[in-house]
Amino acid sequence: MPHRAIARPYFVSPTIMPNSLKSSSVISLPIRKMDTHGEMGLLGENFDLGMIGRIRDDGYESRSGSDNLEGASGDDQDAGDDQPPRKKKYHRHTPHQIQELESFFKECPHPDEKQRLELSRRLSLETKQVKFWFQNRRTQMKTQLERHENIILRQENDKLRAENNMIKDAMSNPMCNQCGGPAIPGQISFEEHQLRIENARLKDELSRICSLANKFLGRPLSSLVAPLPLPSSASLELAMGRNGMGGLNVGPPLPMGLDLGDGVSSSAHMMPLVKSSMGMSAFGNEIPFDRSMFIDLAMAAMDELLKLAQAEGPMWIKSSDGGGKEMLNHEEYMRTFPPCIGAKPNGYASEATRDSSVVIINSLALVETLMDANRWVEMFPCLISRASTIEMISAGMGGTRNGALGVMHAELQVLSPLVPLRPLKFIRFCKQHGDGVWAVVDVSIDINREALNAESYFQCRRLPSGCLVQDMPDGYSKVTWVEHTEYDASGVHQMFRSYLSSGLGFGAQRWLATLQRQCEYLATLMSPSIPNEDQIAVSLGGRRSLLKLAKRMVDNFCAGVCASTVRKWDKLRVDNVGEDVRVMTRKSMDDPGEPPGIILSAATSVWIPVSQKRVFEFLQDERLRSEWDILSNGGPMQEMVHITKGQRHGNHVSLLRAGSMGANDSSTMLILQETWTDSSGSMVVYAPVDSAAINVVMHGGDSAYVALLPSGFAIVPDGSSQSGYLSGNNESTSGASVKGEGDDSGGSILTVGFQILVNSLPSAKLTVESVETVNNLISCTIQKIKSALSGPSA
Repeated sequence: MPHRAIARPYFVSPTIMPNSLKSSSVISLPIRKMDTHGEMGLLGENFDLGMIGRIRDDGYESRSGSDNLEGASGDDQDAGDDQPPRKKKYHRHTPHQIQELESFFKECPHPDEKQRLELSRRLSLETKQVKFWFQNRRTQMKTQLERHENIILRQENDKLRAENNMIKDAMSNPMCNQCGGPAIPGQISFEEHQLRIENARLKDELSRICSLANKFLGRPLSSLVAPLPLPSSASLELAMGRNGMGGLNVGPPLPMGLDLGDGVSSSAHMMPLVKSSMGMSAFGNEIPFDRSMFIDLAMAAMDELLKLAQAEGPMWIKSSDGGGKEMLNHEEYMRTFPPCIGAKPNGYASEATRDSSVVIINSLALVETLMDANRWVEMFPCLISRASTIEMISAGMGGTRNGALGVMHAELQVLSPLVPLRPLKFIRFCKQHGDGVWAVVDVSIDINREALNAESYFQCRRLPSGCLVQDMPDGYSKVTWVEHTEYDASGVHQMFRSYLSSGLGFGAQRWLATLQRQCEYLATLMSPSIPNEDQIAVSLGGRRSLLKLAKRMVDNFCAGVCASTVRKWDKLRVDNVGEDVRVMTRKSMDDPGEPPGIILSAATSVWIPVSQKRVFEFLQDERLRSEWDILSNGGPMQEMVHITKGQRHGNHVSLLRAGSMGANDSSTMLILQETWTDSSGSMVVYAPVDSAAINVVMHGGDSAYVALLPSGFAIVPDGSSQSGYLSGNNESTSGASVKGEGDDSGGSILTVGFQILVNSLPSAKLTVESVETVNNLISCTIQKIKSALSGPSA
């Protein structure tokens, strides 16, 4: 039974926090004994890709879990029916025994008798205890897999029911394809029907004239008239290709690595060059254009993407360290592909990378995510600050995304105030090329030069970029990502030029690393039990509310560091603040998720001669927090709640307490923190939170009413070495290690950001002393981190 789509996470229904809890300063947190061997989820740690196939064939039906019954796993199961049953006693394995059993289970879910004897001797267990532990473990994974399949089947059933209703509605209200009126002429007069047909014919003729004028005169004649409705054949052209020559979607499915041949370029010769004077607005929402030209541009971009994704030989240059990183050979590219959106402007730099990976999401779910602007932003947090769909030219055919084409706007970001946002306006085109094989391509719409000269607009454009997705067994897919961008290099800070030119900032490696990390998190969130290592009893609904609160905290941190347009910030110019420190302010009035008053944000980036891995391990270690954090009160933090967000060590959300663990200590401070890391970068974001409000959240309450101001760190490799890159065949979901992640070589760039409430009155004025205080806080924190990392304990 094939997997389909990964369900989007559902959180508890919003409930308003009682006023009595808002004013309470004492948190009621029932303490329970720490569970040393929580239930292992389907996508928990040490998960093996090949294990699912072996578990499917297993016929055991025994109780799941890590606990064994001494009676049930011993003589009771061998005794006859005439003997009275013995009282069953639970035997709880030690953490060491469970760790060894889990490690062996990953390699061999079906141990033979000799292997069980060796395990029982090494772990001081009975042979039957080892045998029944493996039976229980296999049954547990099989049960969770079946539960996952049932969820997917319910989703498919709902989708089919919705499509059936749409078809019924369309059949009950037929429309004329020529004039747009009712299909039955008797409902309108004969003269009106003839006028509608004539009007449709004239509109079609005018559209062709405007298209010819755009191509040969180079000026937007179509802007003189209102945009015309898309002809009924446009969706068919997008799904099948111009003149029916779709190439790849005809015949058998396209295997990965297959030579595309001439079919891919069947429509390339029909592609006219799109002039830079298309009359596009850099900031407005109305876009006068000829949609037929967008269809041609989309088809040519799709052809180029497929060739780049499949190309071998001189087109891509692999890194010398064997890590799998691939950079585009620009000379070979220029010889092979004509410029579909014009030649590269003078002074522009190019970034072009390719990477592939196995991701725990199927092709249909990924395509739906990419074509929905809101879901696209959620899937790539910290990389996309905001995105919107300006207009959908075609929604696809047959209830699918095959042939879908839309105009979108997005802002891409690197978490540093020294790297400007990259605003892009582009068309996104989706096409199916076989059973379980899809491709999604983006290409910028070239805007006029007057808009590009605006000081607030960073100059960049996206050449054909996107992904090729092929379904694999058990709900996974192989994703090949191509990213090709040209930008004005003069707008980049010297510290980040090597980082961006190497493709680390916006390249294919970062897109795939983010996609893989987020898919692992969504799969973990969908699991019936979220892995945890808590000292505090928190319900499943409470865990999901905490995760939702942590997501809002990280989004606010990114908006403050990158000055995203998601929030309105006012930049400040202060003489005694360094030029690399960005200071901004805004007023918070009625936002329930923030304290009211004047909020000050300050951020900067510095180079540190220490690897990304070492910096991250130092900052996320609560035992060393007193070496840099003034909120620690000079002592180590103690972790009360730990919610795992993926398979990598360090990807989790936690709730920390400063000072003693006394349950009646109302003066202790609680800190909500999220950390994650991969080879493209790392992040540590935290915020002090009110204990009474967090108590409501941990019982499943609405997290939107918890006020917080985030601070934290973003760490990226400096681009001077190859150690920071992901492996080109990074299949970390199978348990394989990622090449380069364990390296301690090279330096890193550390970004520090603070958001502080300087005055609780929104009408108050910001003082210079407040700015100097925040600036000193940043300088002091950076100095403490450098000293700690350069000391003997580091």
